[in-house]
Amino acid sequence: MEITYSLKDLSAVASAILKNTKSKTLLFYATMGTGKTTLIKELANQLGCSISSSPTFALVNEYETDQNEILYHFDFYRVEDENEAYDIGIEEYLYNNQWAFIEWPENVENLLPLDAQVITIKTNADDSRTICLK
Repeated sequence: MEITYSLKDLSAVASAILKNTKSKTLLFYATMGTGKTTLIKELANQLGCSISSSPTFALVNEYETDQNEILYHFDFYRVEDENEAYDIGIEEYLYNNQWAFIEWPENVENLLPLDAQVITIKTNADDSRTICLK
């Protein structure tokens, strides 16, 4: 699935992602400033919880949805060694059938579930974004 969108379309894009994802673990591949956190905030909102910012220094933040599910929001931007992810117990987070939204998954690639939903976001020349679910 591929969608080109602008910020005003964000709610519909998030809805389409949640409807079409093959996994509760979503991996967000995009460059800095592309809108990963903005999209994640809208996805969380549609699941019934509010995210204020990315967990850049904490690595993971935990939220409860209005359906009594847990959503883990990871930001592995600053991770230089996969052992840092082991130290926070990444296996317990990713293999418990809860939502996991992961920014900068390329920094912990060997630790990720094989069935995770890959999401790439690219900025276009007209400042719109193109998202692709793989």
